[in-house]
Amino acid sequence: MTTTVTAYAALERGGPIRPWSYEQRDARPHDVRFEVLFCGVCHTDLHSIGPWGQTYPLVPGHEMVGRVTEVGSDVTHFTVGDLVAVGPVVDSCRECPPCRAGLETMCQTIATSAYDAQDRHGDGVTRGGFAESVICDERFAYAVPDGLDPAAVAPLLCAGSTVYAPLRQWGAGPGRTVGIVGIGGLGHLGVKMARALGAHTVAFTTSAAKADDALALGAHEVVVSSDPEQMAAQANRFDLLLDTVPVVHPMTPLVLSLTTGGTLCSVGLPDTFDVAPFALTLGRRSLAGGGAGGTSENREMLEFCVQHGITADIELVGKDEINTALARLAANDVKYRFVVDLGA
Repeated sequence: MTTTVTAYAALERGGPIRPWSYEQRDARPHDVRFEVLFCGVCHTDLHSIGPWGQTYPLVPGHEMVGRVTEVGSDVTHFTVGDLVAVGPVVDSCRECPPCRAGLETMCQTIATSAYDAQDRHGDGVTRGGFAESVICDERFAYAVPDGLDPAAVAPLLCAGSTVYAPLRQWGAGPGRTVGIVGIGGLGHLGVKMARALGAHTVAFTTSAAKADDALALGAHEVVVSSDPEQMAAQANRFDLLLDTVPVVHPMTPLVLSLTTGGTLCSVGLPDTFDVAPFALTLGRRSLAGGGAGGTSENREMLEFCVQHGITADIELVGKDEINTALARLAANDVKYRFVVDLGA
């Protein structure tokens, strides 16, 4: 028997989030079903409700924490009552080289998103975490660490993973100078993690008013990127820049601040890159992209966050405040991640 679930969905492209019910599939042998307690609000949710969406009604939400209410017959890692977290990917082919290496987000046949994707087993469209319950394969669920606020853990599954994976990929650590561009939902976690990894951490912000906040998050220095003199002083300095800005912005001054062989990794998903090729070629610099990590990286990331006491800085909102939170997110009015309290 299917289960009737109350969710919060965009019923049409660009429409507001409204209560909506749907029939959730039965648990397969390796599935866990969990009551959603908290779900983060991501810029991707804004894009998906609008231009990126494929199937409506669309239930957003891919930074989930909840309590297990049912386990499939072959589940080995979880029992009823456990706290679990689930991120943007809920399935993959599991056979390609990235999947076999625990990098399922890089699946060569495209990983299955937590919402608005076709289920690989023919069970319709996936639905996200703005709902009273979610069901997914245990491979893509993570135990919520003891000692961390579950609500503040939820954004780690997307925002935290998206900054941790490239910081590790490009060797952020002692002896390296790392810049975090944009101090928002991703960037504030990037500053915390780069500092905890041991890198000399510099925050880039367009707003001088954010300088004190960036230092409080752990940055050693702050650069106001809208100030040409401050940017010119950064030339040839950085081993890695992690660019979290989700809109088109000038990247050439950032690239010129990389040392020879340095990398600018963009994780904010702007519509295009505004960068002059000469800035890359003159210093053998690289422009790269990144996204959330796979299962192996996420487990490592959660352990790292426990060791260093890292969670997201959040604003907790109620179910009736989702549309307000989305509007404020679009206006960049949040410190630093909205989380919806779905268990209230």
